[in-house]
Amino acid sequence: MPAIASSFFDRPAAEVAPELLGYQLALGSTAGCIVETEAYAPDDAASHSFSGPTRRNRAMFGPPGHAYVYRSYGLHWCVNVVCAPGHAVLIRALQPLTGLEIMRQRRGTTLDRALCSGPGKLTQALAITDQHDGQRFVERAGFADGADFDDLRLIAPILPTTNLQQGRRIGISRAIDLPWRWGIAGSPWLSKKF
Repeated sequence: MPAIASSFFDRPAAEVAPELLGYQLALGSTAGCIVETEAYAPDDAASHSFSGPTRRNRAMFGPPGHAYVYRSYGLHWCVNVVCAPGHAVLIRALQPLTGLEIMRQRRGTTLDRALCSGPGKLTQALAITDQHDGQRFVERAGFADGADFDDLRLIAPILPTTNLQQGRRIGISRAIDLPWRWGIAGSPWLSKKF
């Protein structure tokens, strides 16, 4: 399977974020369909890149199509897709697809709705940590074609996602009016309703 062209990622996050809906995010034997995203930009006061490059956010200024993983409030890992320099798309929620039993064990719940319905939940379910910060996303569904078990994988959707909702980002205190949150309309897997 060919890699996703770097030009797909090398754009403003607000362009990439809605287009990532419907992609699968996979790690090891676990995977889910991206149902909710948020965009962050360098001129956005809520973005980690707003004050320029630091040790923490250096992946945001690295190559597009890589992961920016950070700890939120010292508790949960969050995973972003790096876009143009200083731009990143936060993956907010997934619909769990494969490896559900592993996800249930990692999350300590039998409620499938609670597995990936938030950025910290989905990283725990897929076992994404700071070890994946700066790692390139690869587009491979399996391992026979060269993907490593520990590769973060983005798998393009078969059909484009057209039924989208857009609204304000959540869980932030600055730049709260920007409508840079997208989700698949009617999805029961969203972190929060629109």
